[in-house]
Amino acid sequence: MAGSVEKSEVGSMISMATGKASAFALWGLQRRGSLYIGPNAAVYEGMVFGNTAKGNDMMANPTKGKQLSNMRSSGSDEAIVLIPPQELTLEIALSIMNNDEYLEVTPQNIRLRKQHLTENDRSRARKVTAV
Repeated sequence: MAGSVEKSEVGSMISMATGKASAFALWGLQRRGSLYIGPNAAVYEGMVFGNTAKGNDMMANPTKGKQLSNMRSSGSDEAIVLIPPQELTLEIALSIMNNDEYLEVTPQNIRLRKQHLTENDRSRARKVTAV
């Protein structure tokens, strides 16, 4: 044992949809904090895919695609430039994990997820612990 794990106070970006993460959605979310996943990563509802600088949890949809229409204008499309995601190692994941989160370790991935996957289950659990 090397000692106690230092905890950092960050909020979580929680997926509200299941599917593959799109570059367009991640591009809009990277301003809010650091991401743990890249484009085309599989996400599910309740999975933590990034953190926010503020201490609050934020529900977001990393699978949202760009709205396509027939109308085109020159210069309206911006180039999507993504910051490389922060790779989760076991030590980093343990240091950023909140009390209401689980750490999933599989042969292919290290992921964080909420204990209660759906927003309804999380609000029900908050009500029970408040009483």
